[in-house]
Amino acid sequence: MHRLRHCRGLACVFSPSAQSALKLKNNIPLASCSGLVSYCWGSRSSHQGQSSYYYSSWRPRLRYVLMSLVAGTGAVVAYGLHQVKSERAAAAVPQTVSLPVYTQEEVMKHCSLDKGIWVTYNGDVYDITDFVAIHPGGNRILLAAGGALEPFWSLYAVHRQEHVQEILSGYKVGVLQAEDCKKQEAANLVDPYSTDPPRHPALIVNSLKPFNAEPPPGLLTDSYITPSALFFTRNHLPVPQVDPNKYRLKIEGLPSGTMSLTLNTLKSNFPKYTVIATIQCAGNRRSDMSKVKPVKGLNWGFAAIGNATWSGARLRDVLYHCGFGPEVAAKARHVQFEGLDCDVTGMPYGVSIPLNKALSEEGDVLLAYEMNGEELPADHGYPVRVIVPGVAGARNVKWLGKVVISEVESECHWQQNDYKGFSPGTNWDTVDYKSAPAIQELPVQSAITQPVDGSLVDRRMEEVNVKGYAWSGGGREVVRVDVSVDGGKTWHVAKLRDNGEDEFPAPSPQPGRAWAWKLWEIAIPLPEGAEVLEVVCKAVDSSYNTQPDSVPPIWNLRGVLCNAWHRVKVKVN
Repeated sequence: MHRLRHCRGLACVFSPSAQSALKLKNNIPLASCSGLVSYCWGSRSSHQGQSSYYYSSWRPRLRYVLMSLVAGTGAVVAYGLHQVKSERAAAAVPQTVSLPVYTQEEVMKHCSLDKGIWVTYNGDVYDITDFVAIHPGGNRILLAAGGALEPFWSLYAVHRQEHVQEILSGYKVGVLQAEDCKKQEAANLVDPYSTDPPRHPALIVNSLKPFNAEPPPGLLTDSYITPSALFFTRNHLPVPQVDPNKYRLKIEGLPSGTMSLTLNTLKSNFPKYTVIATIQCAGNRRSDMSKVKPVKGLNWGFAAIGNATWSGARLRDVLYHCGFGPEVAAKARHVQFEGLDCDVTGMPYGVSIPLNKALSEEGDVLLAYEMNGEELPADHGYPVRVIVPGVAGARNVKWLGKVVISEVESECHWQQNDYKGFSPGTNWDTVDYKSAPAIQELPVQSAITQPVDGSLVDRRMEEVNVKGYAWSGGGREVVRVDVSVDGGKTWHVAKLRDNGEDEFPAPSPQPGRAWAWKLWEIAIPLPEGAEVLEVVCKAVDSSYNTQPDSVPPIWNLRGVLCNAWHRVKVKVN
């Protein structure tokens, strides 16, 4: 996070529309330090030594500036404004001025934009009314209105970074009385992540709370079936503790009313099907997009993908058993899924998929209770998760608690305001989530797992061995992988494998049901005299979709759907 100390720096992160609005409405020269500072804080001379001025009189002016921004750049600007505010306050307000003491009851009265949004943290009271508009997480910050931040920040550990603490400090208006502090401390002793399962030490951790991690790229393609312990983990919330004997899967939206199925019912009353399917996070390779321009989201490498054997009851069998029929099909269009993982308000993780995918005999959607021949690990959905082959990992809901047949998509945040793709020209000032469909099938993808970026190749070997994976969404089979060692000037066709044996060429799966990845490899002669190799791969699927050659044309503010040619550079020793 850059320390923006000058208004010229602040102006550069305002959108053109925001700059225009400010200039037209207030005739402010954004490139001028005095213009913005005077606008936000007014004349300083008549308020020397009055601490209340810094918490009230500047807010009406600053509110207009802040409301011109949204998440993303908003966080940067918020940090910059906080720096200016802190420096001016430190210079103008005597350090001996004490802040007022508030009771929890008084804080609770400030729980709306009309009354102001107050929160507490570590015994201090903050008025964050003006920060709501630029909170990178959207209006979810309002869930803490009038209460403590700790329960929410314990769910999203990103808030514990130093620059976030600095932003918050600029909104401090008082302290919480000692008695209420003790009550809060007692309530905050429970860590919602304290019961999370142990993880393999080889995993590369993107975030601890919630836990998100991927395996080292060098291990990713060691085997066709990804070991469960090394399968990438994407958690949005704490891992729920589920008693298998008390587990109930609710089915809603059918004429028979709400049905409740036990784990034993799923195992004993329905045929067991097994599907080998690859799951890929929609944010896989987000780190490649962040090199072009900052994006919002976990900084995934190219190993947020894995291939496993999944076993369970087919969703279509369960739905027909529970009463699905023509009268429902005439109206319903979607199947919603809700997990048992919930935030502190009780809101579960939820998404949906099209009904025709859920009901298709060729869709192979499973209510899975086994992974790689064993019960699901806790991190991967125990006791039941939905497996939706060929679509984004976000739709493969873990710890499945409810299935709803519906005329509409899930209304949850992760369906409506996340996991959507936008034009490279769309920014946080102009984004309209309603204008884009939720990501379902993913585009064709491939990546190089050997050699790794920055490694050395011995010229005496006379050739370089290149390995990797390739996969396409929607059941489209990968039919070719092209590899280059000179940045894409010349190409070689790799050998494909899509089973556990060293069988080349790979046998073809049933058309439209190529759910699993293909591993590929090739030995390419070293170009004479080359000192550096730019190794590149691109895959082609059965619909002749191929990968774009670079990231900038597909860049988007959320960093999803990154499938440009994968590139690594190696030196020839």
